[in-house]
Amino acid sequence: MVGVAAQGDAERLARAAVAANDNKSGPFAVVDKQLARVFVFKGDGTLLGSSPVLLGLARGDASVPGIGERKMSEIRPDERTTPAGRFASEPGRNLSGEDIVWVDYDAAVSMHRVRPNVKAERRLERLATPTPDDNRITFGCINVPTAFYDSFVKPALGGRPGVVYVLPEKTKPERSLFDFL
Repeated sequence: MVGVAAQGDAERLARAAVAANDNKSGPFAVVDKQLARVFVFKGDGTLLGSSPVLLGLARGDASVPGIGERKMSEIRPDERTTPAGRFASEPGRNLSGEDIVWVDYDAAVSMHRVRPNVKAERRLERLATPTPDDNRITFGCINVPTAFYDSFVKPALGGRPGVVYVLPEKTKPERSLFDFL
């Protein structure tokens, strides 16, 4: 369940965040949108685990202004982005009472267990494929396998404020999002 070791951009970002104490010595996560993976770390930068994730259907690094105020049925496919940047995460609950980790509360983006409610979306199958090519399906939330959420995300970020770093699609320089790089 530990998954793939952090490498490349995710590893570099994690090391820089710890060196700058940007995470305030607390656990944190790095989401690599290009790889469609999340890496969860202890406060000292030790990798706890990694997993494939499902991300927003549309490519892009910013949320549409006011999107968190809209009904899901009003959100067009081209507006379903997972925003990039540094986010102060908070544990919370969704409207169904399920525990989640808020990534960007105003944009209604959270990290939560995958919900395979719509069979045609094949969310569980998408997570199991070997490439990130089909991991774009959500409205912007970061969906993780249930076992990974319960074993790594919830213990690290589900009981206290934390930090979630989301790497950009390469549409903008990482330095513009993370001033400690």
